[in-house]
Amino acid sequence: MTQQLNADLHCHSVVSDGTLTPEELAPRAKANGVELWALTDHDEIGGQARAMAAARAVGLPYLTGTEVSVTFANVTVHIVGLGFDPTDPQIERGLRETRGGREERARQMGAELARVGIPDAFEGAMKYVGNPDLISRSHFARYIVESGHCPDTNAVFRKYLAEGKPGFVPHRWANLGDTVRWITGAGGVAVIAHPARYKFTANEEFALFNEFKSHGGQGVEVVTGAHSQADAVKYAEFCREFDLVASRGSDFHSPDESHTDLGKLPELPNGLTPVWSLLESRIQ
Repeated sequence: MTQQLNADLHCHSVVSDGTLTPEELAPRAKANGVELWALTDHDEIGGQARAMAAARAVGLPYLTGTEVSVTFANVTVHIVGLGFDPTDPQIERGLRETRGGREERARQMGAELARVGIPDAFEGAMKYVGNPDLISRSHFARYIVESGHCPDTNAVFRKYLAEGKPGFVPHRWANLGDTVRWITGAGGVAVIAHPARYKFTANEEFALFNEFKSHGGQGVEVVTGAHSQADAVKYAEFCREFDLVASRGSDFHSPDESHTDLGKLPELPNGLTPVWSLLESRIQ
């Protein structure tokens, strides 16, 4: 496969915090010109069989995927896994343990939001949840918009759900090394998702990439919905410095909320090795 493939290897369904089903995402991706697709629900692989079947139904090549929440330097970092065996018991067990604690965190968020004048937020968020094990800030954001406290979900995050705001409750997620080993042990490739979002210092960011690489991590998202052109140039250089492959994904969640639709991304910068070159035997 060539470097310049319209691959979208990062998106979410109702199985985590997206608003569309896997059966709705596959034809949308196909219609938007996607040539290789992966569904990467948060800390969950329960939608993989549905996504594979939906992709097959529209003739869309598919890679298995997930996005794992990791705590690194007291910051939540996301690691995308691609092309792994979804029946591998180690990755299934690791993700199940990572999901644990989300309900208690969500109840604490509801209590914090009630203190600032948003009652019943936990119950309201649950109306938007497709998988109760994966209640997240996005579900709270949708309820807060519905209840009229903010005009859109971006405003909710800025006012209530970002770190330091009244509804933010931290959670300790998986360990970086464990996460990379779950993915690679199941035959997949681990990728640092949207690195520009983390706002690390230069030393912290170097430590993240260095440790990720030492555990067997192989890729980084260079082009993604959250990255500017300057970010893409920067992380292309990180690919070269750390000898990593480059990935590409919209991080699409919803037609109403996402900045970038499935398949509507810039091309990878020239001269990089794309992640799919390591996974051709894993494409469904």
